[in-house]
Amino acid sequence: MLPRTLPARPSLADSVLLSHTERGREWPLLVWAPGPGVRMVSSAVLGGGIGAREWVVNAQVPPGYDRLDPVAHLRELASGAGLSGPGVGLMTAASVADRRHAVDGGAHAVVTAGIGVRGWAAAQGVGGVAVPRPGTINIVVSLPVPLTDAALVNAVATATEAKTQALVELGADASGTPTDAVCVAAPCPMEDAEGAGDRAFAEPFAGPRSLWGARLARAVHRATREACAGLLAAERTGPAA
Repeated sequence: MLPRTLPARPSLADSVLLSHTERGREWPLLVWAPGPGVRMVSSAVLGGGIGAREWVVNAQVPPGYDRLDPVAHLRELASGAGLSGPGVGLMTAASVADRRHAVDGGAHAVVTAGIGVRGWAAAQGVGGVAVPRPGTINIVVSLPVPLTDAALVNAVATATEAKTQALVELGADASGTPTDAVCVAAPCPMEDAEGAGDRAFAEPFAGPRSLWGARLARAVHRATREACAGLLAAERTGPAA
């Protein structure tokens, strides 16, 4: 049985596996709680957007998850893990216990992956409003330097490009899955004496050729490759799970 208590661990490398109960069965819950002083940008259903966040939960849920209250559910799971304050909540039907971690020059990435349903973003004849579903490739990144708002958005684009590069290299013939999610975390900027804030003390760029964008891209690329390689190999050698 997985533990239900959370030690204080600030590093993304030390994300902790807890557990929660759904449909009468124990499911893993991956938790990272860096605490105050962190800003995050995320596409997550809980805590999405840009702002101060203190934790990230990546909840594995049963296949065919059909609850219509994912935000409330994630809040319940976070509270059950002893978390309070603002945070980010991700969901997936993929195994979060099989997460992959990579680091490059201080940039950390943790990826959980399920790629049974995947494809290219610009597909013909698809699209529409749907009930939120758990994502399949979830990416969480942490950087040790503050980023401006624009650089945080840039970091999301860079992480997505690196994910797609890994999938193409593995022969997945896809840019991702329909419900992928990403979260990038960085320290809050310090304000200077004149209140210049992030203009003076935050990195303005996180594209793939910037210092920190390049490190982020390499970490996400490696973690995504490692998370997806075995899944694709299993598809090619036998029936999909």
